[in-house]
Amino acid sequence: MYIKTLSVSDLNKYVKNIIDNDFILNNSSVKGEISNLKIHSSGHIYFSLKDSYSKINCVMFRSNARNLKFIPEEGMNVVIEGYISVYEKGGVYQLYCKSMKPQGVGDLYIAFEKLKNKLEEEGLFREEHKVNIPSFPKKIGVVTSITGAALRDIINVTKRRNKNINLLIYPALVQGEKSSSTIIDGIEKLNKISDVDLIIIARGGGSIEELWSFNDEKLAYSIYKSKKPIISGVGHETDFTIADFVSDRRAPTPSAAAEIAVFNSKEWERQVYNYKNKLFVSMKNNIGYKKTDIDSLKNKLELNSPMNVIVNQYNHIEKLKDGLNMKMKSNIDRNKDKILRYSSLLEAYNPFKVLNKGYSIIEDDKENLITSKEELKKKEHIKVTLKDGSLKMKINEVKE
Repeated sequence: MYIKTLSVSDLNKYVKNIIDNDFILNNSSVKGEISNLKIHSSGHIYFSLKDSYSKINCVMFRSNARNLKFIPEEGMNVVIEGYISVYEKGGVYQLYCKSMKPQGVGDLYIAFEKLKNKLEEEGLFREEHKVNIPSFPKKIGVVTSITGAALRDIINVTKRRNKNINLLIYPALVQGEKSSSTIIDGIEKLNKISDVDLIIIARGGGSIEELWSFNDEKLAYSIYKSKKPIISGVGHETDFTIADFVSDRRAPTPSAAAEIAVFNSKEWERQVYNYKNKLFVSMKNNIGYKKTDIDSLKNKLELNSPMNVIVNQYNHIEKLKDGLNMKMKSNIDRNKDKILRYSSLLEAYNPFKVLNKGYSIIEDDKENLITSKEELKKKEHIKVTLKDGSLKMKINEVKE
């Protein structure tokens, strides 16, 4: 038997023809829970329909979506009528919806609302319990997956806004059975680091199942008890989790969380520059106003200057000055005469004048005057002063 080799396109076309010609698949009525819902700006609706064991990708084109009597929501149970076909380019089959009717809310959504109501009654969402986000953090802790786009977005935004900010990354699981415990562990570890100013918990968008880690009750209490401010940046703008409600600040995306946490250094530099210019202009104007006030006061001072009185007193001061000079001169002359008399007496009684007659002065080495033989006996060295100089002598003998 000969088996023809098909191209991928031929294979997908063959499968599509088989499915398109099946009566049941072309007239399907399927019930399930809406998941991973995306309502596109074009009007088309993309989502998954799931039950406890399986899921199927679905699309509802705008022409059919505009006939809906309600707005589809994540977790809603619905009944869909449509047909199954293959998207050849991607090689996947999906349910093309012609109509949709609500059947109720899914189990996860019920659990979400139940926990939300419980925590709200306990006061975990109250504004008075929320901590202000610091305006100028230096170190920011980030709890997220190290392989996800959320971390790359946060790093890119941080580098763009302020290169001086330090990011401390705690690698956590953000999806799966044990993911919430790793997020809790990250919050607790970052709370113990003193210089961490705030914490961001983040992950990218996804279905309610994929974001379910952030609807964990223990995680909610961990966020509530955190001493560090926490910003929640989970999912897309339309995604809400319990972590969003209990956090100190909710950001619609991880990038938006970084925008909130990291102050824009260039913007602040511009503001500082503007404040500097305003301060300079204000100081210049204020100095101008003060200078005008000073000039006005100067004119008033000149009109009422005491110099007018002082000038009239110059003659009186000159007379006092002349009288003082005369008294000083007279006093100096009297004291000069006294000094001359005392100088003559001092000269007359000057013991050194006697040296001119051949006498001498004898002193010990401490310059104490020696006047007797007995004193001389006690000395070994003496100083003898003559009229034209002095000399030191050693005593060898003193005769009676």
